[in-house]
Amino acid sequence: MLKRILIIIVAIGLVSCTNQDTPKKIWRHAAGGVLAATISQDGSLALVSSSDHGMILWDLTNNEQKYRWQQNTKDIKFFTKTAPNLVLFTSISPNNKYALSADKDSFIVWSIETGRSLTYTKIKDSSIRDIVIANNGNILIGKVNGVVVHVDIFSGRRIEFLGHNEKINSVAMSPNGRYALTGGSDYVALFWDTKTAQVIHRFIHPTRITKVALDRNGKYAFSAGSQRLSAIWDLKTGKQVSKLQYLSRSLIFSAVTFSKDSTQLYTGNPGRILNRWDVATGDKLQQWKVTPREGTRPASSVILAIGEGKSGTLITESSSGFAEFWDYQR
Repeated sequence: MLKRILIIIVAIGLVSCTNQDTPKKIWRHAAGGVLAATISQDGSLALVSSSDHGMILWDLTNNEQKYRWQQNTKDIKFFTKTAPNLVLFTSISPNNKYALSADKDSFIVWSIETGRSLTYTKIKDSSIRDIVIANNGNILIGKVNGVVVHVDIFSGRRIEFLGHNEKINSVAMSPNGRYALTGGSDYVALFWDTKTAQVIHRFIHPTRITKVALDRNGKYAFSAGSQRLSAIWDLKTGKQVSKLQYLSRSLIFSAVTFSKDSTQLYTGNPGRILNRWDVATGDKLQQWKVTPREGTRPASSVILAIGEGKSGTLITESSSGFAEFWDYQR
């Protein structure tokens, strides 16, 4: 009997240390709803697009506004209610040199050093579904018509990738812009070379692909379907490393990133849940719930971005308008 009681106590202790809903620090970054957000790879910057404040690039070290931008201008300009913010996609290059903002039909690349825009581009033929920027300023655009476009903003080189036959839902790119991972409603995620447009690996799912991600070290890819299969893949062999282990019939992800050392995966979903996973096994290691948006019933918030800060800290930006900092255990 005593042994059983001890086991129960230990189990309760494990639950309490793996499910925490209280961040160690919380900052408000938007009064109303947030439309899109990105946290830099080093956890020092966040680009937040909101209906109330336009686009703000935040310094996450000091919680200071670095720049405030507007999508329909080529220079720094403060957001006004006469020019509503429609930016639905944001990205920051891994080296913190460029920021990118996009609505459905256009994108702007910004210099993080000067705050000035470097290019403004209109999209033709079809609207944007997802977009990302690399260290060298290369842009990867996934479109509703199933076409993926890779653009070098400095040389003007442009390549159209036609490997998908349905709507693109998510795109990712290696830090140097050389490799792309794209997922669509055609049940496949494709890992391909942006110089040749040649497919290197195909990751097949039983349902449409909703989210993809690449680790920064060139080891792994992640792809999630609309139902049970959410998998981590070896980029050298193309073979599955692990599947995320969860009980629900489906788990939709709104934000995904790998840890700096590629041993962990961090995911956020539209139901406020932040999870930490083991890459090798797919086991869930830790779980939190972000702060809900005020006045929502039931309490709700979409996790839009996840970053890994210093000293064992995860950072989230969510539709509730808060940046939250979480302690995690290795």
